[in-house]
Amino acid sequence: MDNSHISEAPSLDVDSTVDHNDHPAKRSSSGAWKSASFIIGNAIVERFAFKGIETNLINYLTGRLGESTAAAASNVNMWAGIATLTPLLGASIADSCLGQYCTILLSSLLYILGLGLLTLSALLTSGSRSNCISSNRITSSCYPSHLQAVFFFISLYVVAVGQGGVKPCLQAFGADQFDQRNEEECKAKSSFFNWWYFGLAGGVAVSILILSYIQDNVSWILGFGIPCIFMVVGLLLFLLGTRTYRYSIKKDEKSPFRRIGRVFVATAKNWRTPPPLVAAEEMAQGNLPHQPGSYQFKFLNKALLLPRGSEKNGKACSIDDVEEAKAVLRLFPIWLVCLGYGIVSAQPSTLFTKQATTLDRSIGSNFQMAAASLQVFRALTLLILIPIYDRIFVPITSSFTRKPSGITMLQRIGTGIFLFIITMVIAALVELKRLKTAEEYQVVDMPKATLPMKAWWLVPQFIFFGISDLFTSVGMQEFFCDQFPNELRSVAVSLCSLTSGLGSLLSSSLISVIGKITSGDGGDGWFSDNLNRAHLDYFYWLLAGFTAIEFAVYLFFAKCYIYNTSTT
Repeated sequence: MDNSHISEAPSLDVDSTVDHNDHPAKRSSSGAWKSASFIIGNAIVERFAFKGIETNLINYLTGRLGESTAAAASNVNMWAGIATLTPLLGASIADSCLGQYCTILLSSLLYILGLGLLTLSALLTSGSRSNCISSNRITSSCYPSHLQAVFFFISLYVVAVGQGGVKPCLQAFGADQFDQRNEEECKAKSSFFNWWYFGLAGGVAVSILILSYIQDNVSWILGFGIPCIFMVVGLLLFLLGTRTYRYSIKKDEKSPFRRIGRVFVATAKNWRTPPPLVAAEEMAQGNLPHQPGSYQFKFLNKALLLPRGSEKNGKACSIDDVEEAKAVLRLFPIWLVCLGYGIVSAQPSTLFTKQATTLDRSIGSNFQMAAASLQVFRALTLLILIPIYDRIFVPITSSFTRKPSGITMLQRIGTGIFLFIITMVIAALVELKRLKTAEEYQVVDMPKATLPMKAWWLVPQFIFFGISDLFTSVGMQEFFCDQFPNELRSVAVSLCSLTSGLGSLLSSSLISVIGKITSGDGGDGWFSDNLNRAHLDYFYWLLAGFTAIEFAVYLFFAKCYIYNTSTT
């Protein structure tokens, strides 16, 4: 991050921001940590609610709704994918018209509505006795009607849409509470992303431990109802901070999407313009490249010329608009490569959890841990390592690199991608051990039998997932927020979610395609409902190889990337 824009002389007002009364925001009474604490608190509650639904969803689908493992995993990935695509819509609405504060408020209400409908759906299905399928055993399975299942999925997707407005705007709104032109607040902003993720990890950890147990052992109604109550509390907490927030002033009446889009349209219209004419126009207007990255994507400089036929009433794009477009285009290869991270990150809430259902999860003689609870080790790893990273690793590395953040944002992301390779190798080896245990104890054809293998074997892969998240997830959020134009910060945050969303959708497609191919002759495929005959280890090896290729491509683009220093 470039620090040349930082001013060491403190000022009473914060430029380009106002308070809740539309008066210039005072540094002493607004923004910074006093405001960020309310926002982080709301984010913790939101992640508690969302993970309370997502973490154990596959067990609800295979249990209460009676879906197969492959269908349930595909549905979870599909929903998770859509849930991480909706932030792009929410961010676009916030950055183009409503603003972050109003978008958070309205989306929170929709979020609460979805959670309420989900709770009602669980209540309806719990009393359903239609479509009962009697088994040969003492117990019987009773699945809800098609209409009830449809109502459940509608409720689920209302939640996805609601969180799509809350998630990106909260983080962008939180980052906007810190003034990059002030030295002290600039340093605090870098820590904000670490402590933001620390808070989210705490909310996720509590959610996994408490809600997974309640859903498996007490009631799904209560398991869905508690997140709804917590979201109401989170909204009230957010509203309490209204008087302390800094609200950004839009510098241009035109939408940033319109400005950037206009650059690409003008470039297309002037595509056949000879480069010498473009260079001459740049010289005449004094629009010579003024940033290190200005020499990249020079074809966009054609937008500086008026398209033919529009000389009388037309208006050429400004150099700032062109540089803004270049900054966005420069980020695209990095974002595209990071999609591989999204595919890998989809596994803990689906296949890892199903693996855990086959293992011995007993603690002592009277307590059995919920299969989804193992995901808590991913969150606990973050809770332990984020303070160490922020308070120990960053100061030590910055003393060598002379960078406030210790290592660059791209180095941080790359480290996480490399660790994901190790994570999937560990997952494949543990799954191979699980399959050999099933064969050794002759329970291959007993899918509901608990294997004489402790669930603790899965802990290392969850821990490595947490370490990888510390570098990749947090690094991506800081990178896109820092490198995107100021007015598109919500979109920048949503792009991080978009990598996970598209990754989940790609994972869902991979599972469906591979499942059909490997079970095409009527045999057991990689994702057989009987996990003892499935081959999840093959899938994990495939993901490890794919991530290795992704890492190599990432190194190439990261080496070519030129940081944008004009976003703040």
